[in-house]
Amino acid sequence: MTLDKMLASLFPNGHDVKNDNGVIFGSASLRSGAKALVIGVADRTAVGVDEAIRLSGYVLDSFAQGSGPILVLVDSDSQRMSKRDEMLGLNEYLAHLAKSLIYADMHGRPTIGLLYGHSAAGALLATGLATRVLVGLPGAEPAVMDLPSMARVTKLSIEALQEKAKSTPVFAPGLSNLARMGAVQISWTDTVSLADQLESLLGSLPNPHDRRDALGKERGGRLKAADIAERVRELALQTQ
Repeated sequence: MTLDKMLASLFPNGHDVKNDNGVIFGSASLRSGAKALVIGVADRTAVGVDEAIRLSGYVLDSFAQGSGPILVLVDSDSQRMSKRDEMLGLNEYLAHLAKSLIYADMHGRPTIGLLYGHSAAGALLATGLATRVLVGLPGAEPAVMDLPSMARVTKLSIEALQEKAKSTPVFAPGLSNLARMGAVQISWTDTVSLADQLESLLGSLPNPHDRRDALGKERGGRLKAADIAERVRELALQTQ
């Protein structure tokens, strides 16, 4: 789904969203009459220090402009793996962006990620996965990590990883696999207005408590995470 087509379907009441060299920013009118902040990444742009600090700035500045939801549109590459970005502390910039979104969500500006293209690795963690709800749109192509990169990290062959991907979503790219793991909570259809689907979601947002591990267990894609997290919580309470 193209950015222009998505924006037209999401905001029939109008918007001023711009795409500046792959960084999305602006505002939009919702069906309810409320205003939403719209930010994100377009054109499969890699997220480096420049993109991350701009996006986090839009989030933090928005507290003085209203209390509507924040929509994070995502069609990115992975994080920008350049010497400049790494030397400037890219990990801290990405963490700052993720924390800005989480802070906003905890303080009255519910965050919704809309994954409409590609995304992977640190860029996905700092954008879509930092929102309260991550929605998958038709045509989305996310990946935890592309298989060639995963092969270099795990020292397993591409063929071995492809075989594991058939039964283990963690190793497999694609929207359906991220949904099985609980990372993508909802998938939308292009047969219904995106504006209608957005209003329905806004009217029934889950509470801010992160249930991705529980969803992964329920959907059979990540069987251990929820139990391990609960055991860690129990042990932490015992030491207080």
